[in-house]
Amino acid sequence: QVQLVESGGGLVQTGGSLRLSCAASGRTLSLYPMGWFRRAPGKEREFVAGINRGGFSTDYGDSVKGRFTISRDNAKNTVYLQMNSLKPEDPAVYYCARSRGNYGDFRESSYDYWGQGTQVTVSS
Repeated sequence: QVQLVESGGGLVQTGGSLRLSCAASGRTLSLYPMGWFRRAPGKEREFVAGINRGGFSTDYGDSVKGRFTISRDNAKNTVYLQMNSLKPEDPAVYYCARSRGNYGDFRESSYDYWGQGTQVTVSS
């Protein structure tokens, strides 16, 4: 059984930064690509970022390219999402997930384990 636990969410002003963490227990994360998704109120969950097993290949959703950075520390079994230049459209619950396929897969069905999510709020 795999458990993913996100942390680091909170309230930040427009233009500010937050760093989310996703810690895994159970199977080692290094065997799998990982992704971050988000769901804003009234919207479907969308792909934010993905990273391959080794951490040297990444992919991003169009709305966050150039502002967010995904990374991982396999020794700590943890994946991160550095969010800079936060905008009013970024507030959402952010989820990390383990991929069964490619690191840049934007389809939810390609991910088999999900965290409970962490709330990000951006004030203007």
